[in-house]
Order: sequence, then structure tokens, then C-alpha cells
Amino acid sequence: MNLQIQGECYRPVHLAREHGISTQAVRNYERDGMLPPAGRTPSGYRTYSAVHVHALRAYLALIPAHGYATSGQIMHAANRGDLDTALLAIDRSHAQLLRDRETLDAVEATVDALTHPPAADPPDRPISIGHLAHRLGISPATLRKWERTGILLPARDPRTKQRQYTATEVRDAQLAHMLRRGGYPLEHIATVMHEVRSAGGPEPLALSLHDWRRRLADRGRAMLTAAGKLADYLQVLDDTRDGDGRLAPKRASLPR
Repeated sequence: MNLQIQGECYRPVHLAREHGISTQAVRNYERDGMLPPAGRTPSGYRTYSAVHVHALRAYLALIPAHGYATSGQIMHAANRGDLDTALLAIDRSHAQLLRDRETLDAVEATVDALTHPPAADPPDRPISIGHLAHRLGISPATLRKWERTGILLPARDPRTKQRQYTATEVRDAQLAHMLRRGGYPLEHIATVMHEVRSAGGPEPLALSLHDWRRRLADRGRAMLTAAGKLADYLQVLDDTRDGDGRLAPKRASLPR
């Protein structure tokens, strides 16, 4: 249900019904600064105007696009007339989405290799950096460099403080070595290995790529929707602020 905005006043229930939320949620959004302060009737009841209708539409559209924290920053800035801060928050969110897409592209480019690594027997106990270097045919210095870039995260022996490589770390080192031989830069490999660890291995990661790309597409489309709702809200704010930048009060009776 969309409210017909005609410059009149609304009660919390009218805004709540449009979005299928509770009247308490509307009051909470006002309390938290997502909506401008409501007007009051002589008897103390809240009254909302077209400004609040557009504010709520904008805020609820921003959440799936930018998340709660960033959406709150955007609305707080918009409500105090700080457009630069609101747009900066949006720009940062778009930049994060771009980084997420680049990460996904990097993983997809190597997923076939990740899921078909060369066969190697995993060690039955943690091994030293020298042992792992010999196993891969590289130098210990190379493994330490990989550790500094986040490709490997070996544990340390609590007594000797020496690096210990478990079967999982050996697997990651083998994958990294394979990608390095394929010409991938260390930063790319570090990104891929972070995603492998987060997913619990290359196979679960490969299975999640389709859903990952769908989520990014959904977020991108949500950003388009949110941009329109926020633009409408900003226009309403521009139309209703007085010469000092404050929201001009509107007088109207409550709808029956």
C-alpha cells in the first residue's frame, strides 16, 4: 500500500502499514534519527508529514543496499542537511561493492585450478618451514614472504616459537605454489586464500560462487532502488526547508 502524499499529516500507523512494520518500529526510527522529529497535536500525538513518508521509504530502501550502519550514516547526514557526508558514505559503499566483485572475479579465475590441485599426501603431523620448503621445492624465505602477505597463517610452537604447518597449511601452500607458477601476483593469491579459508576449503568455495555473484547482483540492484528513493527524499527536503535550512512546519488535520 502506497500513501497518497497530499501535504497532509499522518499518524505512525499510516507509515507502518505501507511497509508492513509495527508502529513501534516507526517511532524507533524517529528516536534513532532515521526520520526527522515528528510534529505533535495539542493532545501530544505524533504527526508525520510527506517528509517523514519519504524519509522512511528512503531508509528502508537503503538497508538492503548499504547495510544498517551505512544507511544510518546516510540518513543522519541527510536529515541535518549534510549532503557531502551522505554522498561520501554512498561512494564508500559502492567502492566496497566493486572490491567485492573484483574479489569474486579473482576467485572465479582460479577456481578450476583450486579444485583440481596436484595430488600430494598430507602430513600426519605439523611440519617445519624447512620441511615444507623442501616439499614444494622453494626456499624458506619464500614461505616467510607468503606469510607476510597473508597467503599462509602458520601456527607457532608455544615453546620454541618456530612455525608449524598443519595439513591445512600445507594444502594452502600447495595451492599458493600452483597459483604462483601460473603467474598470479601475491596480492591476488592472498585474496583467493582468504576466501578458501573462509569457505572451509576450495570445494565449498567453488560451490558458493553462484550464490556469491547473485548476492552481489541483488545488492547492486538494491543500490539502484535506494538511489531513487533517497533522491526523492532529498528533493522533498529541499522543497520544505526554510531559508535557514530548517524544516518548515506543515499544518493539516489528521486523516480519518
